[in-house]
Amino acid sequence: MSFHSSNSGRNLNAFAGPSSSTSFPTPPSTDVDLMNTQKTIRDIQQYLETYEYPFIKDISCYEKLNKIGQGTFGEVFKAMCKRTKKMVALKKILMENEKEGFPITALREVKMLQQLKHPNITDLIEVCTSKSNTSKDKTLFYLVFAFCEHDLAGLLSNRNLKIQPVHIKTMMQHLLSGLCKLHRSKILHRDMKSANVLLSKEGVLKLADFGLARPFLQPLKDQPAPLYTNRVVTLWYRPPELLLGDRQYNTKIDVWGAGCIMAEMWVRTPIMQGESEQKQLILISTLCGSINKEVWPKCETMPLWRNMATETNSCLPQGKPRILKNKLPMIKDDDGFNLLDLLLSIDPDKRPTAEDAIDNKWFYMKPECKENVYDLIENLKTSQFEFTVGRGVHANRNRQQQQNNRPQPMPRPANLPAGQLRDIVW
Repeated sequence: MSFHSSNSGRNLNAFAGPSSSTSFPTPPSTDVDLMNTQKTIRDIQQYLETYEYPFIKDISCYEKLNKIGQGTFGEVFKAMCKRTKKMVALKKILMENEKEGFPITALREVKMLQQLKHPNITDLIEVCTSKSNTSKDKTLFYLVFAFCEHDLAGLLSNRNLKIQPVHIKTMMQHLLSGLCKLHRSKILHRDMKSANVLLSKEGVLKLADFGLARPFLQPLKDQPAPLYTNRVVTLWYRPPELLLGDRQYNTKIDVWGAGCIMAEMWVRTPIMQGESEQKQLILISTLCGSINKEVWPKCETMPLWRNMATETNSCLPQGKPRILKNKLPMIKDDDGFNLLDLLLSIDPDKRPTAEDAIDNKWFYMKPECKENVYDLIENLKTSQFEFTVGRGVHANRNRQQQQNNRPQPMPRPANLPAGQLRDIVW
């Protein structure tokens, strides 16, 4: 899918980048020059507001039914194509804060999804546009996806749903298959969490929400590794290297997220729910063992290691054993637990790649994986999404009014010893 402009008789050279023959205008020296400049700007703005995108459909060809998602990225709606009557998901692209045209994150998402055609990755159908009714947003853009009936976060919150070990194994095979395709295509997802994992009506799991995804580069010989932002991945699913400020990370950050999701399938809630980056590190240390050079030789090279290790009430407590096995007694399958144990390794170098993980012997032991988990969801009458069921970041959305009328609890002391936290470890 490409974005084109139409040669409709207007001079579009004003939008082209400067060339070697371009002569830049001098600042206006008179009131007449200033008025001419302002008029030109108004003409350009009017042209952009009335421009018809010839290769992009108008959103009016879809009928919005209800909202199924909301976040910093914008909003997601369930909609129906008026021509085919097929259900789709419309993801609105936020344009209000953009000063330099189409958002680079959305452009990345479109370009990556064009090349990521895979059964376990959400399918981008097209991009649509809409004229906004507000002066702030002149034009709105929507990404149109094939509709999936549920997301994993919403599904896991349904306690009436009896998830069997074979369902977990099948869903993990689908998840790792999609992640393997991503990494083979040299793409990092950077926001692995259960709310970004969808299930179609056929019971096929699909990775979704590529708003934080980006291509990655393999460092050349004798060249430093490229630097990426470490402000990625939802906090509860963020690996220790990102929490310690690493900017030279690789695909292993997605593998940690896959491990968090795998454990969540058994526990039915996120396993480490920290309120801050420091508290998230404490929860990781409490569950997976202390972070030190004995278990992770390169930990002391992390940018934030020195500051965090030497502060009072350090968020890197020492002497903590690894108690993952004790906290997950519901996992009776040793092979399944061994894979989870690898995925949640403190040392990124000890985590398997997605390709190695999907070849783990657990997937070849009985009970064997199914083609899908249709039998798990076939009797559900309504869609299960994190947003619609009020889970995760949306948990208190419908209770704000009631909480405002309740007596407020006494404030908790700010300086708490390590371990005495408000955070939840399932």
